[in-house]
Formats: sequence, C-alpha cells, structure tokens
Amino acid sequence: MNIIQKIETWGDTHQSKWFSLIRVLLGLIIFFKGIIFIRDTTALSAMIANSAVSFYAVALAHIVALAHLMGGILIIMGLLTRVAVLFQIPILLGAVIFINAQKGFFSMESELGVSLLVLALLFFFLVYGSGSFSASELMRRHKNT
Repeated sequence: MNIIQKIETWGDTHQSKWFSLIRVLLGLIIFFKGIIFIRDTTALSAMIANSAVSFYAVALAHIVALAHLMGGILIIMGLLTRVAVLFQIPILLGAVIFINAQKGFFSMESELGVSLLVLALLFFFLVYGSGSFSASELMRRHKNT
C-alpha cells in the first residue's frame, strides 16, 4: 500500500459529520470566486498581468475561472473531492505567492487571509476526503448493497 492509499484510508476512517458542512462552505467560496472571475475576466487578467506570471494572462484567467467553477461544484457535492482539491491547490498557491502577498496582509483590499484559510482547508480535505455526507459516500454505500 503506497503513501497516498494510506493517507486516503486514514482520512476516510477519521471523519466527523461537521466536516461535510465545512466542505460545502469551501466549495461555495471557490465556486462564487469562479463566478466573480467569469463576470470580470479583464480584472483577473490585469491582476495576473501585474504579477510575476504575466505571460499568457488571458488564457490563465479563463483556466482559473473554469477550474474554480468545476472544482467548487465537485467539492460542494463531495464527488471526486481529492481530485478537485488537487486542481485547486496550485491555483491558491499562485494566488498567495504571486498576487496576495504583494498587497500585504493588512491592506484594505488584501485577500491574503482568506486565501491562506482556503489553502489550509484544501490541504485538510486532501487528507480527509469528502466526508460521510457526500456523493462519493452515497455511491460507495450503493455499490456495497
């Protein structure tokens, strides 16, 4: 059994019911951030263009928005949560390192605190999985009956 399977097994056996509520809230935050990016891709493109990864800013803005929309939906449903989280972690790392860290923690328009919280929750759900109230668990129970 490799390390990933050990982490998944441990996470699946050490779950609490309220983790599902936190998972849904995390998914909603990511989904609504994706909607904000879709509504104003020029602002996202400008934000990316002003950062250290300015090349391909428009393409990257659309990829980030789509990843947030799809990842948010999957996390809310609890379907393929670990896969969805794996796609979100690089985006949030980039946001923390290249965009939010430049503004500082105490700036009025800084989202660094929220980004760090979301990043921490993504790592949490990478280990713990989707929880007991999720589409994955429903499918697993249905498969066993």
